[in-house]
Amino acid sequence: MKILMVCLGNICRSPLAHGILQHLADQENLGWQVHSAGTGNWHVGNPPDRRSVLAARNLGYDIGAQRARHFSTSFFNEYDHILVMDKNNLRDVLQLTETQEHRNKIKLFLIDDEVTDPYYDNDLFDPVSRQVEQRCKEILEELRG
Repeated sequence: MKILMVCLGNICRSPLAHGILQHLADQENLGWQVHSAGTGNWHVGNPPDRRSVLAARNLGYDIGAQRARHFSTSFFNEYDHILVMDKNNLRDVLQLTETQEHRNKIKLFLIDDEVTDPYYDNDLFDPVSRQVEQRCKEILEELRG
């Protein structure tokens, strides 16, 4: 199974989800591939925000080796699930689709809510990382089948 996590710049929320879900899937030898990308291209090639790296480390995950990527329409054919962090990301990714099959792959990471972007508030990184971790555990259960 291939899963893509998407946020705006691919340096805060989606790297957390990427690293946490990959770690959890690897612990269970599921053979899943989890990646992440951003709808914006400002940070391409950069590591995750240091505050996300620290928040992940505080929970026992290492996301420091990741590098930001820009979302590509080729991802619609590469991934089974595309999970976006907020409604703006949802809108932006849906606008790039050409088929219903591609639209069906895209969902909000949180079923009926958005993951708050912590970029402008240092105090949000820890609660956001815990929220992402909890949802990753739920996704693992949902998709494991």
